[in-house]
Amino acid sequence: MWSLIFVTTLALSSAIAKTVNLPSNDTWQYSFEVDYENNQFLLDGKPFRYVSGSFHYFRAPRQYWRDRLRKMRAAGLNAVSTYVEWSLHEPEPGQFNWVGDADLIEFLNIAQEEDLLVLLRPGPYICAERDLGGLPYWLLREVPNIKLRTKDTAFMNYATAYLNQVLEKVKPLLRGNGGPIIMVQIENEYGSYDACDTEYTDMLKEIVAQKVGNKALLYTTDGASASMLRCGFVPGAYATIDFGTSVNVTNSFQSMRLYQPRGPLVNSEFYPGWLTHWGETFQRVKTEAVTKTLREMLALGASVNIYMFYGGTNFAFTSGANGGVGVYSPQITSYDYDAPLTEAGDPTDKYFAIRNVIGEYLSLPNMSLPTASPKGNYGPVLLEPTQKLFDSQSSFVVSWATGNKPETFEYLSVNQGFVLYETDLPHSVSDPAILRAIVKDRALVYVDGRLSGTLSRIDKMFTIPLESPYGRRLSLLVENQGRLNFGNEIHDFKGVSNVTISGTSLINWNMTGYAFTDVSSLGDVSTIDVESGTLHNGPVFLRGRFTIIGQPLDTFLDTTGWGKGVAFVNGHNLGRYWPLVGPQITLYVPAPYLRTGENELILLELEYVSQTRKMKFQSVPNLNVGSPSSDR
Repeated sequence: MWSLIFVTTLALSSAIAKTVNLPSNDTWQYSFEVDYENNQFLLDGKPFRYVSGSFHYFRAPRQYWRDRLRKMRAAGLNAVSTYVEWSLHEPEPGQFNWVGDADLIEFLNIAQEEDLLVLLRPGPYICAERDLGGLPYWLLREVPNIKLRTKDTAFMNYATAYLNQVLEKVKPLLRGNGGPIIMVQIENEYGSYDACDTEYTDMLKEIVAQKVGNKALLYTTDGASASMLRCGFVPGAYATIDFGTSVNVTNSFQSMRLYQPRGPLVNSEFYPGWLTHWGETFQRVKTEAVTKTLREMLALGASVNIYMFYGGTNFAFTSGANGGVGVYSPQITSYDYDAPLTEAGDPTDKYFAIRNVIGEYLSLPNMSLPTASPKGNYGPVLLEPTQKLFDSQSSFVVSWATGNKPETFEYLSVNQGFVLYETDLPHSVSDPAILRAIVKDRALVYVDGRLSGTLSRIDKMFTIPLESPYGRRLSLLVENQGRLNFGNEIHDFKGVSNVTISGTSLINWNMTGYAFTDVSSLGDVSTIDVESGTLHNGPVFLRGRFTIIGQPLDTFLDTTGWGKGVAFVNGHNLGRYWPLVGPQITLYVPAPYLRTGENELILLELEYVSQTRKMKFQSVPNLNVGSPSSDR
């Protein structure tokens, strides 16, 4: 006898529960359940399997949601998987945001209109290579000793309020209510987190179940090993796994069978590409390896979600970092992922190869195939210095405090961006002296306003010598390069600590926090004197204007020749650039960020001004993709 779960009617006779011959009355019109006897899903009572693709709505302007979803459907996909990012929707406690690029309901509605079902992954933790794994920074401020991703009372109180908000909003869009959402994930790859708090995951499951009821299927996903499934498995939720091209498909699914002995095989994250960190070559996966593994899975009757099918962009400061004890590797701004659709939404050879494989197992929609969109080549823009970051009249100061020790970004309510820590050096120190500090993540060190060196968590550089240091002003401009998004060290407070000069602790700190949510207050071009080359006297804002004739097109900002900084187009934060380290050289500029007529480019350059003082908008990206491909 097989068991039927998550049906859409509350009253079932025992006769109905023992058969797959579902009645035809309207109460059975919409449902998604598991036929355990035949190892398959049932959609609205009929055998079904999905081939889905991941696309996170928060990585593309909402103007492009339909375009990307339609291209996914044209590839033969019948579902889309998306995370829901807590930090986006609740940027401060109790202040919820569901508009603009955070309009989750609009995204789900468009998915349904484009004939795609939805796999919803609301967290509360999502990883996703996002800052703090999508958890809001203020958790670390409100309760500094909070135990993230556990039954910790404070964490559960905040997580419950957030989940209830999300689930209440999406309730009308659950499959049982006629919507596209067929599955809702509990947590995210919890088996990869050492806490292994099964009470926590059970509590989350109950929260979700109370809102979802029998209107969609609850599920989990974990790495394809018994050790990961042991802590990630949640009774009452369907257990799935994830893996890429470098494993044995049959052996991987055998791991799933240890905890899910019956039901359809599912790979919830099949990797056609991979993420990239600053300072490494752009990561790629061979198309042949992707199609071979996909074909093997589909031949077994498995359902598959391709992570990512469209990656998009980590605009502003939203990218996270990987690492742990002694290791720190922040991700680049682009989330192209070597995915079937590029960062700009263009189909690749991998796209068409995947479509051909899907067509061997599912009916392909009668849709025209996508082509690459035209791109704008808007040429060079001359940038003139406008204002120094350390200007006493700066409108970007969002926090100011004093104290005997340097406080964290979180304590100062600075989510992303920079904090300037300043103090006076003692008179009685040796010359030269050794400055030592634990920095998270990168600090430009100034003595009396002049650059003396850099401290770096990436490079494990925590000491520099200072000449003639006595009685002078020490300034440390600390940059948050992205909180850890994966692993057991995600309690990743930002700032600087344990600051000493030749062994003497430094006290009496002034702390100034900066944020750049609105750069419109930046003054017009001024007469400040900034030479090209190394910025010895601190970061500067530069501004340039350029004209677009006709309808704006997507374009790419070439940062070659500059140091490290952040770029804004018409007030939109494109994200971090760092061409000296790479591999990413260009920043993607979506056409919705541009306008016909005059446009504005603003840079916050931290370290080095190009000799030409120009950046150009070009029609092709440069992510340094010439690196060799690999299997994953």
